[in-house]
Amino acid sequence: MAFAASLTRGRSASDGFTVHAGSTRINRKEHDVNSKPITTSPMVHRWRAFGVLAVAYFMTVVDLTIVNTALPTIGRDLHFSATNLQWVATAYALTFGGFLLLGGRAADLLGRRRVLMAGLGVFSAASLACALATGDGFLIGARAVQGIGAAVMLPAALSIVMNMFEEGAQRNKALGIWGALAASGATVGLVAGGLLTRYVGWQYIFYLNVPIAVAALLLAPRIVPESRLTTTRRRFDAFGGLTGTGGLVLLVYAISQAPRYGWGGTRTVAVLAAAAALLAAFVVIERRVESPLLPLEIFRRRTLTGANTAGLLLGGSFYAFFFVGTLYMQQVLHYSALQSGVAWLAASVTSVALAGLSQYLVTRIGPKVVMAIGMTLIGAGVLWATQVPVHGHYIGNLLGPFAVAGAGTAFAFIPISIAGLAGVEEHRAGLASGLLNTSQNLGGAIGIAIASSVAATHTEALLHAGHTVPAALTGGFQHALWALGAIALIALPAIFTLVRRNEPSDARRKTPMHEPQLAPASAN
Repeated sequence: MAFAASLTRGRSASDGFTVHAGSTRINRKEHDVNSKPITTSPMVHRWRAFGVLAVAYFMTVVDLTIVNTALPTIGRDLHFSATNLQWVATAYALTFGGFLLLGGRAADLLGRRRVLMAGLGVFSAASLACALATGDGFLIGARAVQGIGAAVMLPAALSIVMNMFEEGAQRNKALGIWGALAASGATVGLVAGGLLTRYVGWQYIFYLNVPIAVAALLLAPRIVPESRLTTTRRRFDAFGGLTGTGGLVLLVYAISQAPRYGWGGTRTVAVLAAAAALLAAFVVIERRVESPLLPLEIFRRRTLTGANTAGLLLGGSFYAFFFVGTLYMQQVLHYSALQSGVAWLAASVTSVALAGLSQYLVTRIGPKVVMAIGMTLIGAGVLWATQVPVHGHYIGNLLGPFAVAGAGTAFAFIPISIAGLAGVEEHRAGLASGLLNTSQNLGGAIGIAIASSVAATHTEALLHAGHTVPAALTGGFQHALWALGAIALIALPAIFTLVRRNEPSDARRKTPMHEPQLAPASAN
């Protein structure tokens, strides 16, 4: 549904959707609901729509790692300096993590399908720009824009999933598939990136996105339902958006660059201070404005807070385990990038195989116990990997830890997603989705930074003590893995004290799309 905006002052709320430039006020006319709610549409239609949303989500996850195997080739072809080459990967992760919260709130305010389609358009255009890049600066900029597109469409897609399926078995099944995609996407990215780079050229890791994104863009208005806020008075928190997004971007940047410049380095301290100042201003603004970007009272929901805490620690342990394990295979065992990606298939296959069991258990006994099992398995797999030797072998030293940690992701990702959205009012579905994904991505940045710092410190100490380079590297990785295993297990107290079996919600009825704040766009 198209909407009109007026930038003039003095129009009444009954005129429709109005933007007041001075106060960043948005007033929206109440719409009648004339079509069927999403949750009453035929189940087959909902699963078709879910297929489109899942493909869009999978692309965003794959693109976090697909360039890693192509970086040496990209560096040679586009004449990157050694310091700039890492930004091909970092630029995407930076904007992706920084804009998720803003993307989620935009989906709630402007319409989830509309925002999803905008994200798909930006993502596909940026992917094409990446493939056509002839210089380093252009490619880095296009990757940053690609990350923004991903950050916009991801929370929109997840909130649509939430609104299509009622809480219970069907939603848990959908989120089970969603979690399996999250756990396997990074590995698929490494393998696909290696194959495409070797056989057809690095440009095709970006070209591949274009037809997929365009197909999803064309299918979305036909089969993906729309939902939007229909309150008569709504404000867009512009200052909250600027300070919150700016603070998150700077925080992710500072954490990701700290191992390079040192935690006590001038640049790291300055950027962290700027991030802290912006985030502090964000909290003050959110406490005072009428319609905040992030209503702080949402954290009064213990299960949501527990799920986001677990998500932060899940990212900090497993994403960083993926990082450290890959470095060990490449720098100590001398695996190629493609071989490293294939090695991680053990984790992905295990995760996908157990996703159905995970969602079944969550449906039967609730998310708390399943989530605790998942984080325990991740911790066990990571701690098992601390025993890797200098002359290790995949079957004897890596297959077991990878499979156990992969099983943990099946039992962690799915209940975290379910608990993070449980009991949330539908007019905040996009916000909750963005918050959950922000927690996981921020946790990944923190975990990788911690692992990098610990590994570098101990490797340097072992080199000074006279150890060989392979032995020093292995020792550094072992210490990093001890830290990551501890991060995974730290989640257990938060899970048992905060997560409930059933999150109460007196603001939401059983059928989500009967909520008066929301209406299908097809009504108009």
